[in-house]
Amino acid sequence: MLKQRILTALVLLAILLPATFHASPFPFGIVTLVLLACAAWEWARLNALGSVASLVAGAVCAGACASAWALGVPEMHLGTLWIAVGAFWVLASAWVLRGGAQAWQSVPRLFRLVGGVFLLWAAWVAIVQARSIGTNFMMSVLVLVWTADIGAYFAGRALGGRFFANKLAPTVSPGKTWEGVCGGATAVLLVACVWIFADARNGAAAVSLYTRLWSQGLVVFLVGLAFLTCMSVVGDLVESLFKRSAGVKDSSNLLPGHGGVLDRVDALLPTLPLAMMWVSGVLS
Repeated sequence: MLKQRILTALVLLAILLPATFHASPFPFGIVTLVLLACAAWEWARLNALGSVASLVAGAVCAGACASAWALGVPEMHLGTLWIAVGAFWVLASAWVLRGGAQAWQSVPRLFRLVGGVFLLWAAWVAIVQARSIGTNFMMSVLVLVWTADIGAYFAGRALGGRFFANKLAPTVSPGKTWEGVCGGATAVLLVACVWIFADARNGAAAVSLYTRLWSQGLVVFLVGLAFLTCMSVVGDLVESLFKRSAGVKDSSNLLPGHGGVLDRVDALLPTLPLAMMWVSGVLS
């Protein structure tokens, strides 16, 4: 299993790293488009659609992303879109996590499918727009999510249950603890401080998310980091609930040893649009 995970990770890195740092945004846009189209296919399968319908869902997502690209949508000012997507994530995730699998299953399947594909499309537009701002900026958003996840994992293992009697979401993801969330947030804060120092020292042309938040004041910096960290956790929890509702462990087996694409990008789906909302000027 470990060997399989390592091999899959190496293949992904061999594809993603050259695309990410290529001078042209085209390779990165293509790679992420394919990944999110695969996630749409997984999403349809999680909602009990058949093979053909799931392929159609993936194709629709790919077509929507390609159309947005052709129309220049990632280069537009999309503050209103990011506010709408961000509000939807906050309100819908609060409702579904409170209501659990029963509430989720009460939503008509067509609405679930369309809503999921739309959010995947929005995440693709957000990451391509972040890449157009600059690789440094985009990587800072991705690293926020990865740092929150890693910090939560180690803090949860070391401190889980010592300070908080209740688990974070025992019916959805029994392994997650409040200590883990606090550990993840602390790790994100430390990474942000180091990144801000590096931006200033190196004179980065496209500054990071952290420097942009810091430029708006200490309160905005702390609230923004805390909010984005929490929403990355929410993205993970929401996907866990969906998988429990569907009775599966992984969204698919597309990534041997890692599960599916949705399993790898779940925390990014709310965080990317919300990060773009935060830096688009609509909250300043």
